[in-house]
Amino acid sequence: MVADVANVLLIEDDQRIRAAVARVLADRGHGVQSVSAGMAGVEAAVVGDVDVVVLDLGLPDVDGSEVLRMIRAVSDVPIIVATARADQEEIVSILDSGADDYVLKPFSGEHLEARIRAVLRRSGADDGPGTIQIADLRIEPEAHEAFLGDESLELTSKEFSLLLYLAERPGVMVSKRELLAEVWRQPYGGADKTVDVHLSWLRKKLGESAAEPRYLHTKRGVGVKLTEPG
Repeated sequence: MVADVANVLLIEDDQRIRAAVARVLADRGHGVQSVSAGMAGVEAAVVGDVDVVVLDLGLPDVDGSEVLRMIRAVSDVPIIVATARADQEEIVSILDSGADDYVLKPFSGEHLEARIRAVLRRSGADDGPGTIQIADLRIEPEAHEAFLGDESLELTSKEFSLLLYLAERPGVMVSKRELLAEVWRQPYGGADKTVDVHLSWLRKKLGESAAEPRYLHTKRGVGVKLTEPG
């Protein structure tokens, strides 16, 4: 695989969505194989040259959650679940079943591609250096370091993990429940205050505040996202 380019297996039964997503990814240089049924997807994931799987849950022959379990039983290929099901308990169950990430429909091609890059970095499948640059914020995942301009940020392990998780999803509003599940590994709930406290500490180190945010923007009852300063 060339750095930043992946062989993507798209398992999606809706022909219009399948064609649109395949076109967007192909236009960005990715190799795309698409199938419309679950069992065909399992076979393609196991025998094909696949770097990442994008899996719909609503498939005609077998539920996507079962496809996820079948692929995960025989392969560690990164899997991104694409779903219209926004129920948080089901999303936690999907992640617990072996999904590496998820996107909620409808989603943009840019959003999906960002998720693909993120799971490939985490899996080590991306041959690039993995550096994330957002304005003057630079994150080096392999070195576990972050910089604001030329200044090194003195972050705790959890602060770094929180910053990295958000930076891998630029512009995406991430719920506190997802952060508790993915950063703190508490998939069945935890204290939102934990996230709030770490966000407060992280803001100070980024030279901002909740009243005057630059990178970290929160929406009450929804979550937090990391964006390039306006």
